[in-house]
Amino acid sequence: MLDKIFGICAAIAEGTTEVAAAAGGEVVPELEPGQIALQYLFTFAPIILIFVIFWFMMIRPQRKKDKQVKEMLNNLKAGDRICTIGGIYGTITGLKDDHVTLSVGRDNMSMVVARWAIRGVEEVMVENDAQDLN
Repeated sequence: MLDKIFGICAAIAEGTTEVAAAAGGEVVPELEPGQIALQYLFTFAPIILIFVIFWFMMIRPQRKKDKQVKEMLNNLKAGDRICTIGGIYGTITGLKDDHVTLSVGRDNMSMVVARWAIRGVEEVMVENDAQDLN
């Protein structure tokens, strides 16, 4: 039964028909082309199934996440409150192609970080100018 599942039967059938006929034993019938194709399909079906599962559980969600991060980095603007991958919170004061200038701390110290090093934009609303976020 296992040899049929793994598609070995088709390969063995060609060689065993001559041997069985010469020995006077039972002759194994030849497989039709449709049956051979079906055996190959059953042989490769688990591999295809594993690839499909990997696609929907690993590759597709990662691509969605990468797309969201890219969109977030492209939509940065001055005044946004951000957090870097190093855990530094600051407010964007300037943007260039590949780096961002931040205002950090109570003294509004200026800091330059790479654009790719921004983890996310914080959703903090300032109610009045007297409230200091840094």
